[in-house]
Amino acid sequence: MPQSLTRSAHDAKCLTPERLDEDRAWRAVMARDSRFDGRVYYAVRTTGIYCRPSCPARKPDREHVSFHASPEAAERAGFRPCKRCAPSGVVPAWAERIERACRLMGSADAPVTLADLARAVGSSPHHFHRQFKASLGITPKAYAEALRDQRVRAALSRGATVTEALYEAGFSSSGRFYSGASGALGMAPRTFRDGGTAEQLTYAVAPCSLGYVLIAASTKGVCAILLGDQPDELTTALQTLFPHAVFHEGDGRFGATAAAVVSLVDMPAKQSALPLDIRGTAFQRRVWEALRKIPPGKTATYGEIAATIGAPKAVRAVAGACAANKLAVAIPCHRVVRRDGTLSGYRWGPGRKRTLLDREKG
Repeated sequence: MPQSLTRSAHDAKCLTPERLDEDRAWRAVMARDSRFDGRVYYAVRTTGIYCRPSCPARKPDREHVSFHASPEAAERAGFRPCKRCAPSGVVPAWAERIERACRLMGSADAPVTLADLARAVGSSPHHFHRQFKASLGITPKAYAEALRDQRVRAALSRGATVTEALYEAGFSSSGRFYSGASGALGMAPRTFRDGGTAEQLTYAVAPCSLGYVLIAASTKGVCAILLGDQPDELTTALQTLFPHAVFHEGDGRFGATAAAVVSLVDMPAKQSALPLDIRGTAFQRRVWEALRKIPPGKTATYGEIAATIGAPKAVRAVAGACAANKLAVAIPCHRVVRRDGTLSGYRWGPGRKRTLLDREKG
């Protein structure tokens, strides 16, 4: 990102009707930063149109731009609302087309090509691809792949065979499916179908400065870091997360991994080279990747994270993804706060969250 999340949040607070900082507003327009939508509007004198900062329209020249604190103020100055970003609150036509394309992909029995999607919504492939990514933060191809992954998970959960699941989801060949199956499911397809049966996980519980920490790892990497007050409650939580896995207590070779996690808890600001086995939906993984980009000692709001991943209205879903995080500190959900900067909920307790943030700032 061109600016830190914290700086952007500070900029947004300065864009109030009483204190409209045009330099910050211009930076928001240049970055198409949706975090400023609803706080400031820019108008282009050469076109007579006003827009949201995140509008995907061609960027204007600074000399032709004026800023306004509300749609009403822009319209009183003689500007009309943009039809693409709908700054006055009316849903733009392209948003309806994107929604129609998503429904088409969701109901199709086989993958739909980009050209067919664009034709179905009355757009060119290039323009449709650009609008889709600007709206949802991912490409049509990535969205279709996430849909197929969800179908595979649903079919396997119903007890379908792997072959039945892959063809039901729309995969054209078993090779294409298996090449990405482990990343999508977090384990081998047959293992997922059996609820995790036969998956071998190594774990250890160690005392740390925040109580106790449980570390669990698969053959790919650390798949769980849980914090708690008692070792027994942590092992119970692990069994709940992986109900059919086979657990092995870590031996001396696993001690180095456990020590690295304890060190990370004690010094959360340091960079960790731990290999991680990150499991989650496509949306959760996008959120968690955004969390890992928040610099130590900084914080971001749920709304800022939602905007960062290209889904500014998905604030509650972002909060849900934070709550579903199984890798404490390694995926730093403790760096996410409420809009007013106060601490929000934390899976392992607000006290631990405050301590982690204090350590990073100290």
